[in-house]
Amino acid sequence: MRHLIVVDNPRKWTLEIPGVDIIAARTYLTDAEYSSVRNVKVYNLCRSYRYQSSGYYVSLLAAARGHKPFPNILAMQDIKSQTIIRIVSDELDSLIQSSLKPIHSDKFTLSIYFGKNLAKRYDKLSQRLFKHFQAPLLRAEFIRKGGVWFLRSLQPVASSGVPEEHRPFVSQMAQEFFRRRNSSHSRKETRYDLAMLVNPQEEMPPSDERALRRFVKAAESLGLGTELITREDFSRLSEFDGLFIRETTNVNHHTYRMARRAAAEGLVVIDDPESILKCSNKVYLAELLRKNGIPAPETVILNRDNVESIVENLGFPCILKQPDSAFSQGVIKVDGMDQYRSSIAALLEKSDLVIAQKFIPTSFDWRIGVLNDQPLFACRYHMARKHWQIYERTHDGRTHAGNADTISVEDVPPRVLKHALRAAKLIGNGLYGVDLKEINGRVYVIEINDNPNIDSGCEDALQKDALYLTVMQEILRRIESKKDKSS
Repeated sequence: MRHLIVVDNPRKWTLEIPGVDIIAARTYLTDAEYSSVRNVKVYNLCRSYRYQSSGYYVSLLAAARGHKPFPNILAMQDIKSQTIIRIVSDELDSLIQSSLKPIHSDKFTLSIYFGKNLAKRYDKLSQRLFKHFQAPLLRAEFIRKGGVWFLRSLQPVASSGVPEEHRPFVSQMAQEFFRRRNSSHSRKETRYDLAMLVNPQEEMPPSDERALRRFVKAAESLGLGTELITREDFSRLSEFDGLFIRETTNVNHHTYRMARRAAAEGLVVIDDPESILKCSNKVYLAELLRKNGIPAPETVILNRDNVESIVENLGFPCILKQPDSAFSQGVIKVDGMDQYRSSIAALLEKSDLVIAQKFIPTSFDWRIGVLNDQPLFACRYHMARKHWQIYERTHDGRTHAGNADTISVEDVPPRVLKHALRAAKLIGNGLYGVDLKEINGRVYVIEINDNPNIDSGCEDALQKDALYLTVMQEILRRIESKKDKSS
């Protein structure tokens, strides 16, 4: 991938960075060569990013050309937004207070050069601000009120605005920055860049470490340079061509915000924000299945006005679900009226609506993985020992899971496969896991999950590396399709 630094006047640029071209903003904006070139990252170091300035148009046209501008238009807007600055100031409050505590003045200016400051004691704060506001050269202004430090403003710095005494340091940081960018894929030329969102602290992630390594191996075999990112890389999304989420998703969560941001940036996203939105709420899913004639357990949507109708509608035992439940949390089996009343009261404290479903006892649930309307894998998830769910959480905080076995898609009962594919198609063409029960010759769709588990030794037990390759081939196909449409 080619790297371009765009500045107002290259003759005033004094930094030498091997392997990086320095060009004038006017050249980038008007020279036909830069309209047709592909696979380019554009580092915009113009003196101003204000609306309709040359710096603004450099990033705007870079995006239109399918290049990767740094910063992009959204980042420019974030730098100017007092609302975003206040949010970041609150989020980094602890770090801001500890970093600036020794300062005696009530004002402080922090110069951030490619994520670093001349004083190492401010490196951590500089790096965190750089991750939130992706601009190569920044100045952050802090003020102290009532003994508390606040981030007041951020301004981009033009290359010509770097003090003479800072330039050797800026040159060193720039070279380190570009060396890191180039070394991440130095072993193999990559066509596109894929971000894989993970959470190293997550107790039960959708993919274990071995599965993640297999995804990376499959991606890189196709020329997809892959980087594991976390929530702190929100502002870096524009550096990539695709986002593959391997962290448990929810609407009221950074995973949804990152999916939306990536989609707005034009990235291929699995799972896309609309799929997260649809799959995260079981009230929506219940109504969607009912309306489209997909067989599901008998279901009642409860609110404070109809809670007493449970006996005539479903009877006991029945299952209560909070709308955003996941991994068996927020799902309760009630066997009688007393237990029901206490459970429904607790659930209605969190949500105005609650799902109640007829209890269907089975020894296992089917999980059919679906990608782009095609079956990807099939598993049987068995109930935890002496329990009615796949996961059992004990009072000591431990989680026990039942066994799982992987089945060839060709060996799945046709009616199970048919209903799984029908249900997934109602959500979209992303990556889904459809849970179904089969009893007395009938099939019931329990729920549709975006971002389903793909773990080593379980979902991949039959296909092995081929499963990971199939997912990455689909991501690559979507990226290429999007690039062809924009060219």
